[in-house]
Amino acid sequence: MSRVNQLKDTLFVGDRKGADIYGRVFVVSAFGGITNLLLEHKKSGEPGVYAHLANASNDHGWHEALTRVSAEMQRVHREVLEHPGDIEQADAFVSERTHGARNCLIDLQRLCAYGHFRLSEHMLQIRELLSGLGEAHSAFVTTILLQRAGVNARFVDLSGWRDEGNVTLDERIAQAMEGIDPQTEMPIVTGYAQCAEGLMREFDRGYSEVTFSKLAALTGAREAIIHKEFHLSSCDPKLVGEHAVKKIGRTNYDVADQLSNMGMEAIHPKAAKTLRQADVPLRVTNAFEPEDPGTLIDDRQAEVPAVEIVTGLDIVTLELFEQDMVGVKGYDTAILDVLTRHNVRIVSKVSNANTITHYLDASLKTMRRVEKDLAQIYPAAEITTRTLSMASVIGRDLSGLSVLQRGLVAIAEAGQTAIGASQGPRNVDVQFIVERETLQPVIKALHGAFIEEAAAPLSRAA
Repeated sequence: MSRVNQLKDTLFVGDRKGADIYGRVFVVSAFGGITNLLLEHKKSGEPGVYAHLANASNDHGWHEALTRVSAEMQRVHREVLEHPGDIEQADAFVSERTHGARNCLIDLQRLCAYGHFRLSEHMLQIRELLSGLGEAHSAFVTTILLQRAGVNARFVDLSGWRDEGNVTLDERIAQAMEGIDPQTEMPIVTGYAQCAEGLMREFDRGYSEVTFSKLAALTGAREAIIHKEFHLSSCDPKLVGEHAVKKIGRTNYDVADQLSNMGMEAIHPKAAKTLRQADVPLRVTNAFEPEDPGTLIDDRQAEVPAVEIVTGLDIVTLELFEQDMVGVKGYDTAILDVLTRHNVRIVSKVSNANTITHYLDASLKTMRRVEKDLAQIYPAAEITTRTLSMASVIGRDLSGLSVLQRGLVAIAEAGQTAIGASQGPRNVDVQFIVERETLQPVIKALHGAFIEEAAAPLSRAA
């Protein structure tokens, strides 16, 4: 979004003229870095307005953080807007929204000074209020930018700003889109939508794709398109080289789900489910190469078995060994209850007669708490955790490719060792467990064996 001025001449308009410009609805996220300032930095954890408000013992922290957000919003939109009148409008919008949010939080703090009210009970609503500021700013700036270019763009605010009532997501979208004709207007819609379900309760910062998918389903879209800064490729080009990766032209929602499980989301699984049930195909494109059709994701199976993607993820293993486990039910249920209570994401798991091993996406700090709780439930059990990594070979149909066997051979020939490996009967992915320091060479070896070698004969024939 921070390069939206460049996208104006490619994605939004490009070579289109007249009615060809319309027939599309755009759902936008916040400008780069703004949500980090409003909430907390996604990677470093540096506190934003929300984190300061939640943790600070005085008001100075969150007040200063909100002032910083306002200044950064104005700096960002000055980089994409050129006309002084547009900049003035955007400045006024930022001032009105941040001033309103500040007053709302001050009033809430005053109310919670009374014993009958607790600020902690309102933190989710505060998080949603602050998140909505970023998307509303981005959508508003995009709208006036396009209007200046002669596009009949329309700002569609789903953030619930000063709205009455607590409606469902479907109702919020239906009310906002009522009276809008996408064939003659270009709706620019906020990625955040305030609704009774509370998007952040389940999706946290992944709410934009949920709004996007629901909008596509409700409007009966021909396609739902996610515009990224890169193509969906067979591997990370930074790891194996841009010359080695292969752009994925078509795949299905099964593969998209496996990518999400590996932390490499093409789309949030719940958003994919919405599109899948509505029979709306998803296309992932490079926003800066609008002439390229990108990757089409639908429900179709592969015509021939093939590996499509090789990726990896750092994991923590949780192994519970109990000699008395054989033939006794309930161990797995108790472990799942503890993992759920600590909000730990399960990537995969394996088990045998007396051992259950979970491969988890979690911090070591959280795992210490998990171990403590399990030790209280099973005092005689041997519970261990270990930091490892998982390399995954993914495709719509891997049947008949001997991926497990060939993968182990490729890893060995690269001078590496697999600690474990598994393949399910659905034949959409094979997982290799390796030491963390060997993940990158293992991914390169697997990509070389399944993607680069497979493409080599085609290159020579060409």
